[in-house]
Amino acid sequence: MKKASACLVAISLVATSLIAGGVAWAQQQVPYWVSISASQARMRTGPGRNFPATWLYQRPGLPLRVIETFPAWRKVEDPDGTQGWMQANLLSERRTAMLRGETRALRALPDASAKVMWRAEPGVIGTIERCDSGWCVIDVGGRRGFVESASLWGVSAAEVVD
Repeated sequence: MKKASACLVAISLVATSLIAGGVAWAQQQVPYWVSISASQARMRTGPGRNFPATWLYQRPGLPLRVIETFPAWRKVEDPDGTQGWMQANLLSERRTAMLRGETRALRALPDASAKVMWRAEPGVIGTIERCDSGWCVIDVGGRRGFVESASLWGVSAAEVVD
């Protein structure tokens, strides 16, 4: 009987913390950035499964901008400017960024004249490690370097990310 009680208490504590965490995330000030966490995520015309799906994303890690929230749903914008609704449980707070424009240099230091460590093509997605003063450190498959934040989709121009 004691084991059952302890198990129920543990389950309630975990559930309470998950609910509280979900509420905090839902109350973030829009716009904010997320990434797709699922292998497949449907974008819909409204905040519910009864609304038609307009897109099927099959790219985990794709950065999206949340522009509106509704319980358990987020209105998002993708790198092409397409907007629609996704279930919140298909999204992650893990910060990623997509290189845009032309081939970009990942540099050793946050300076346009710094040594080029790697080059990445437009459309490549990396994990944001930090951003400050117009530069971000991103990791693309274990290859890290500084990239100007203006050349990334997934971070605002003057945003500081720790």
